[in-house]
Amino acid sequence: MRDLVTEHRLNIVLALVLLAGPLVAHAADEPFMVTLATRAAILALAGVGLNIALGLGGLVSFGHAAFFGLGGYAVGILASHHQNYEPLMTWPFLVNGTNQMLILWLVAVLVSGLAALVIGALSLRTSGVYFIMITLAFAQMLYFFAISWPAYGGEDGLSIYVRNAFPGINTLRPLDFFLLCYAVLMVVLVAQWRMTGARFGTALQAVRQNEGRVAALGLSPYRIRLAAFVISGMVTGLAGALYVDLNRFVSPSMMSWHLSGEIMVFIILGGVARLFGPVVGACLFVLFEHVFGSFTEHWQFFLGAALLAVVLFARGGFIGVVAGRARHD
Repeated sequence: MRDLVTEHRLNIVLALVLLAGPLVAHAADEPFMVTLATRAAILALAGVGLNIALGLGGLVSFGHAAFFGLGGYAVGILASHHQNYEPLMTWPFLVNGTNQMLILWLVAVLVSGLAALVIGALSLRTSGVYFIMITLAFAQMLYFFAISWPAYGGEDGLSIYVRNAFPGINTLRPLDFFLLCYAVLMVVLVAQWRMTGARFGTALQAVRQNEGRVAALGLSPYRIRLAAFVISGMVTGLAGALYVDLNRFVSPSMMSWHLSGEIMVFIILGGVARLFGPVVGACLFVLFEHVFGSFTEHWQFFLGAALLAVVLFARGGFIGVVAGRARHD
């Protein structure tokens, strides 16, 4: 019980630090630092999505970049049609593009969720390394499809010229867009926290620990895992939608296996199954990229060293180490 109280307090501190950093940077007239914080918040959201499947359900998916990219392409395609005044579809129904974030987020979540349902329904019939490879295979299929899709840029990607709109907010201002992304991240984290303590979250963790006992209780481990995989894909797709608005650009690289690996690194660095683990991991990733990337193009070496240290000496990740020390102090 004391461990949970300590971790909850640490989570509150981390949330306040993530909020305070960009506010200080804005006051110091450093918009680039605000943009870095926004990138960290969006990548953290993608990590939260994978953490639902990996941390709570024990599903090691190496293809979550597919949902990240699908959410991004959903936004990019609709926004580009709106900016070019071209209908997306004329038969059998007229479908126009849009620049309204709420609609774009809904479409991104639905597209990613549908893809996760199809991929999960097939992949979850396997387990272990076979599950890992099947999720990777699906992601690579979508990656190469995006490369060979000339209507939307193919390998060169697709640009949107103006950031999409959100009611009552000037999304072109870096701080405003950060606060929007931060709010989305916090809402999803609270939802995950509530889900973890609910019956579904308990059942999901029970399936990870002992599938046979859950089946003996009359529950379907397959359906529980599939539901978690779909929710995970929807959250990651929402992160992809925000990422496209941040960069005003979407490309097949958003679906690459490299990105799937990076999202998994976020979780391991911060702490697998820890609520704020992906947040800490994403912030560390962006920090390493910014600090060490200014000295050498091989900055991933330092990230790899940090990851190795966590795997060998701190299985609970950053959250586990800090919470443990705070408890003993």
